[in-house]
Amino acid sequence: MAEEKEIQPAGTTFDNTEHTKAADKVINDARLATEKEHRMSLWQGIKLYPKAVGWSILISTCIAMEGYDVCLLSNFYGNPVFNRKYGEQLPNGDWQIPPHWQAGLSNGANVGEIIGLFINGWVSERFGYRYTVMTCLVLVIGFTAIFFTAQSVVSLQVAEILCGIPWGVFQTLTITYASEVCPVALRGYLTTYVNFCWGLGQCIGIGVIKSLLDRNDQWSYRIPYALQWMWPVPLLIGVLLAPESPWWLVRKGRLDDAKKSLLRLTSLDRETDFDADETIAMMVHTTALEEKITQGTSYLDCFRGTDLRRTEIVCMAWAIQNLSGNAFSGYSTYFLEQAGLDASKAYDFAIGQYGINMAGVFGAWFLMSRGIGRRTLYLGGLCGLCAMLMVMGFLGLVPEAHRDQAALATGAIMIVWALFYQLTVGTVCYSLVAELSTRRLQIKTVVLGRNLYNIIGIICSVLSPYMLNPGAWNWQNYTGFFWGGICFLCIIYTYFRLPEPRGRSFAELDLLFEKGISARKFASTDVDVFDEKVADTTAFAQYEEKVEHGI
Repeated sequence: MAEEKEIQPAGTTFDNTEHTKAADKVINDARLATEKEHRMSLWQGIKLYPKAVGWSILISTCIAMEGYDVCLLSNFYGNPVFNRKYGEQLPNGDWQIPPHWQAGLSNGANVGEIIGLFINGWVSERFGYRYTVMTCLVLVIGFTAIFFTAQSVVSLQVAEILCGIPWGVFQTLTITYASEVCPVALRGYLTTYVNFCWGLGQCIGIGVIKSLLDRNDQWSYRIPYALQWMWPVPLLIGVLLAPESPWWLVRKGRLDDAKKSLLRLTSLDRETDFDADETIAMMVHTTALEEKITQGTSYLDCFRGTDLRRTEIVCMAWAIQNLSGNAFSGYSTYFLEQAGLDASKAYDFAIGQYGINMAGVFGAWFLMSRGIGRRTLYLGGLCGLCAMLMVMGFLGLVPEAHRDQAALATGAIMIVWALFYQLTVGTVCYSLVAELSTRRLQIKTVVLGRNLYNIIGIICSVLSPYMLNPGAWNWQNYTGFFWGGICFLCIIYTYFRLPEPRGRSFAELDLLFEKGISARKFASTDVDVFDEKVADTTAFAQYEEKVEHGI
């Protein structure tokens, strides 16, 4: 009698008949779920997964907090009171943070983020996404006190390093969570929403700084630091109530918990043919397929077999964000001041730039909804960015007599550059890195990619102050030539190496990489994941037993 049959523990060997029956059941359910996802429109996805959209938006708001925190330092370099407190006086009487300390402070955050990212790759996969995020929010509450009470540039350096650790966790965990709680129809939108949150946090931060420019006391920079405390507590409460990623639960063999989590992410009171068991079967099938393809789940496994190519592409997708000139634009306020604008106008341009960062995400959504692929947006965006960087460089040739007009033109180009960047490279990157790595190694692959981004960021943080600081190289607009040349090399790489993941299930992407399909042929190659024989695994049999007994 089926009712008297006991569920065998993980690792038990099932007889061939029982195993085949369980495997066939999972594969059939997985096929049905995959077909439904391919047919699902954006609106159907929103109707079926409204809770997933809400929870993803909530957790992605951790990036808005980080965007606010990170933008403070680079934009404080244009604050006269901050410069008098922590900087040194130049021969002409102006106060500036020395370029070596500018580089050190920015790199302190990057070093902390690298540490946090590597910790995240292990901790989040072991303890789950929710507990990892909550722990990091608690750390942010404590470390913010160092910013608020800092009396020297050394204290700021310590705060940047320590806060960088939880910031590093947020950088990747928010993207991973977004990619795992939604279907294919929503994946590109929820993963790229993370970039909107960056712009939101930066816009709030620059607005706070500008509103306090007229103050000539320490509160012009201490109030912005104190406002960092407004983020963690409400986020902590929200994350506590959020469901765990069902993909993570499946990888841990907790299929019953995965189904409960999936049901918390969906709305079943609407007209739909959604079946939670089929969707869990798709996750089980994909996980089993990846166990066959992927040798393990360590950082070293990211550099083995087909995962080496995936790791390389994810790393470069992140790195190109900085190499295409983004690191340069991060010093926009400081750069525009050196180009001849007064502090108030420079901050106005910066607010416009960060506002465009947010609007650009919605523009990228529109372009993606019109059927334009991620690869096309990324490659086309790089071409436009390269052209504008070169124009910015040529504006440096304008005679000194017309410097004010050249400075305004430079500011306008930076605004257009920011819009183009957010419409393409800045936004689409978040979708690419979430889609191009395997589920089993996703966190670690994205961590490696983001860490390369941070390493490039460290190099850029060393170079940029020297390029722009009037007491150092003083390149001013000519900096555009340097980044324009680097951006051109990124265009060549993207054309030959970056594939198109739009509309593909995770299992289909696994097979495309396993078969070694050229990046330029990804979109046109047909694959059927259900023709592949997945390696024998008790996951199928365990799943069938749980379904039979209603667990």
